[in-house]
Amino acid sequence: MNNTTAVLSHPESKPAKGILFRMWQAFWLATLVLSLAYAWYCFYVPGNGIAWADEFPSGQQQSVQSGKPMVLFFTGEWCVPCRIMKRTVWADDEVESIVNASFTPVLIDMGKPGDSAEAIERYRAHITPTTIITDAEGNVIEEVRGAMSKSEFLALLKKPDVSRLVQ
Repeated sequence: MNNTTAVLSHPESKPAKGILFRMWQAFWLATLVLSLAYAWYCFYVPGNGIAWADEFPSGQQQSVQSGKPMVLFFTGEWCVPCRIMKRTVWADDEVESIVNASFTPVLIDMGKPGDSAEAIERYRAHITPTTIITDAEGNVIEEVRGAMSKSEFLALLKKPDVSRLVQ
């Protein structure tokens, strides 16, 4: 037996190999757990109490009848920032009470064909999320393309052009 073989098969060298293997397993287990937690965070959307009209024509009709301005929220099932907004903005009690009391909220799923295609073209909402506030006739008052936080959304509602619509 030569010296190289004797060193490789030495019994004291095996525990180091086992420790590295266990560390490697722990690393991948931690990676898996963190990935699953992040996926849950991105895709979990709690229900909210906003009385969404789920098609543009019915929302527009409600807006005209009530005289309330519309909040149009253009979203898609694939849109992670939309899901985050649904969880952090639309599920908030303060936002819910203001929107239900003062606006006609319309949720437009850009992945569903049908009546909402008219709104997508009319308001040129080709990215998600897009939030548009209109008067009762559908004229754009304010629009934000991209995600917003709760405080940004509430600030949008306090802008002079928007606040005069709800008084």
